[in-house]
Amino acid sequence: MEKKKVLIVDDQNGIRILLMEVFGSEGYETFQAANGKIALEIVEKEPPDLVLLDMKIPGMDGLEILKHLKTMNPDIKVIMMTAYGELDMIKEATELGALMHFTKPFDIDEMRIAVNKQLRSDEASHFG
Repeated sequence: MEKKKVLIVDDQNGIRILLMEVFGSEGYETFQAANGKIALEIVEKEPPDLVLLDMKIPGMDGLEILKHLKTMNPDIKVIMMTAYGELDMIKEATELGALMHFTKPFDIDEMRIAVNKQLRSDEASHFG
């Protein structure tokens, strides 16, 4: 069975490494991008099943990246990562199709469970 692909988009290297380790050990194929341009290039070449997207990224911000992602692939699952107090942006992200958000510093286990739930619910529907 093909591995599910998770793309991590965050300008903080430490967060990308942490999330890649966590989701790699969950059996997903992980990709990382430090900015929107790289993220969109990866989505073109290796369409991910789910994107963990930071809201505050220099250059193209999370909302802009989200709009592009949804244009390229409306079915792509996106979970936002936000700093405290970005509620207006979260509302807009939800309207643009983000599934949910985690506020930094997030609980890595909660995020792992949420991602597994999103990606494994697909499998259940295929074999249901």
